Amino acid sequence: MKLRSFLWWVTLIAMLPNASHAGPKHEPVPGGIAIIPIPETVDAAYFQGKPVFLTGTPTERYALVGLSLDQSPGPNLLSLENSSITFEVRDKAYAEEHLTISDNNKVSPPARDYDRIGRERNEMLAVFASFTPLRDTAINPETGLAVQLDFKLPVAGRISSPFGKRRILNQQPRSPHSGLDIAAPTGTPVMTAAAGTVAVTGDYFFNGKTILIDHGQGLITLYCHLSAIDTVKGQWVEAGEVIGQVGQTGRVTGPHLHFSVNLNGARVDPSLFLDLP
Repeated sequence: MKLRSFLWWVTLIAMLPNASHAGPKHEPVPGGIAIIPIPETVDAAYFQGKPVFLTGTPTERYALVGLSLDQSPGPNLLSLENSSITFEVRDKAYAEEHLTISDNNKVSPPARDYDRIGRERNEMLAVFASFTPLRDTAINPETGLAVQLDFKLPVAGRISSPFGKRRILNQQPRSPHSGLDIAAPTGTPVMTAAAGTVAVTGDYFFNGKTILIDHGQGLITLYCHLSAIDTVKGQWVEAGEVIGQVGQTGRVTGPHLHFSVNLNGARVDPSLFLDLP
């Protein structure tokens, strides 16, 4: 397929209505996902030196490129073995949010907690940087996308904070919100959004009780602030399987689930994988 055809297909995908949930939505913005058609013979593709998620049918293949919140708008390259594909990243403005945290040590940690915070960050970053093959390569015949990409909402509740908000905590600027917050009572069951392997669990300084699930090819989901963890590292879990309970552990203002999606090392908007009203 020639480059001109690729660009035409990218434009076409951007115009398709999302009449029903069928895997991730094409939204090539900072914090979004670019869905790019690739030749059926391509076995690997890279964005900024990192491998990306490949899916599709034997005759229609796609690369799913995660774009970080600090990604600059403009033309970008998806690298293939002997060629590259140019795609455009559009700009997007996110809202700002002011929050008050009662435990100020969770906003500005004391020096005694620095080592712990560093260890926990490195443990999670190692999972986010991983790239494992898909265990199940089944393809949805109706969508042409891997079944694993039809995410389920991990908890029944109200969306209390969307992805991408620039956060001001106790009058101090912090990094933009890298996930989706879903408010629910403590003890509400939390389910995995898609099938995968539990990569790590822990009780972290900022995130509280946390689970990371590896869905293959650099697609990782994260579940934070839990009151209980009902799974163990290395366990295979199916989509919709209960893995924990909503809580308010770590840096929080109330009970909720912080749900995050990592794609080729970039935190992307989870709502692009979900069928939200």
